Amino acid sequence: MAGKSLSYKKKIIKQLYFSNLLSCAELSIKIEKSLSLTTKMLNELISEGIVVETGYAPSSGGRRPLMYTLKTDIFYTVAIAMDQFFTRIAIMDMRNNYINKVEKFELRLADNPDALHVLTNRIEEVITQSGISKNKIAGIGIGMPGFVNVQEGANYTFLQTSGESITEHIFKKTGVPAFIENDSSIVALAELRFGAARNRKNAMVINIGWGVGLGMIMDGELFRGENGFAGEFSHIPLFNNGKLCSCGKSGCLETETSLFVIVEKAKAGIQAGRVTALKQLISGKEEHLERDAEAIINSAGKGDRFAIELLSEAGYNIGRGIAILIHLLNPGIVVLSGRGALAGKIWQAPIQQALNEHCIPRLSVNTEIALSALGYEAELIGSAALVMEKYGEVIKKPAKKDNVKSRTISFKGIS
Repeated sequence: MAGKSLSYKKKIIKQLYFSNLLSCAELSIKIEKSLSLTTKMLNELISEGIVVETGYAPSSGGRRPLMYTLKTDIFYTVAIAMDQFFTRIAIMDMRNNYINKVEKFELRLADNPDALHVLTNRIEEVITQSGISKNKIAGIGIGMPGFVNVQEGANYTFLQTSGESITEHIFKKTGVPAFIENDSSIVALAELRFGAARNRKNAMVINIGWGVGLGMIMDGELFRGENGFAGEFSHIPLFNNGKLCSCGKSGCLETETSLFVIVEKAKAGIQAGRVTALKQLISGKEEHLERDAEAIINSAGKGDRFAIELLSEAGYNIGRGIAILIHLLNPGIVVLSGRGALAGKIWQAPIQQALNEHCIPRLSVNTEIALSALGYEAELIGSAALVMEKYGEVIKKPAKKDNVKSRTISFKGIS
């Protein structure tokens, strides 16, 4: 019974993390166990200092249920959000609050054999500087671009390793379990658990960044495909523009829609004499790429016509891609998320125009186009959620010669 009891407790902990507040009756339904057993497990978790009562729910006409939540500091997650140029690392509590300043640094992934070594060292530094014991860190969740194989802990595009997986390497160096996922799938996980796709059965989450990624939610679950590579939205061949894509092909959606392309078009427009405030804001230097992208988004929000034109053109082409998704998958909602979602409603009109022109009305009329409230934070939140999705799994030690013991994602009395 001890093993079953432990399993039930872990299920309760996961449900409280993802829902924040739940009554005993709600927990009983979610973990599919009797009310009496759920009550027993809750009482034990309260006595262990893991779960706390928060008072009664607002009245809905009947008897108000007592609500429960996790203590915020029972353990922590290390959340990492990577793109092709920059990496962010944060330590988060059980409410997804940052307990330290987000560590942000430049880390180029392409043709960089030292990238994994640099990343691992920075993770170790952030954990050490936080003063948090590694025994209270449930795991390290990492969202990264590229062809990510979740089961193997490998990225076939970036972060080269020598005979071991990325997750094994990080676990061996830090002693903390690590999990990786494609960045767009991580963003979709954040939207599914905490954002605009919550409680939605079929949703497409567009991750607007240096590429234009896609996270797919089907039947209420994250859909990864046969090998984990589903959702390569950026590489739909939509154009005969002859432009070489990062994937090595030409004419991909990414070649007309990514933030990188938008920055390049802004530079070309300024050089051609376009009247815009961006002349004073964009440096045009490669090392200022992120700052330039933010300048375009901010200027568009302030009404700069050229900045709005740049985003609208990209939005229209993203809409053409979305029309294909709607025809194939019939989603109930398409969520615009990621770094580029900071441009807000500027995206919606051109995307809707593209849907009006390229999508069968019967299919598109019931598909909602929504803006993420999580935005640029979605990948960090999703990385933390990835750890909790894996909560309770045993992480095997990487190799016999290493001194890293097997760990279960656990804390205090839960092991």
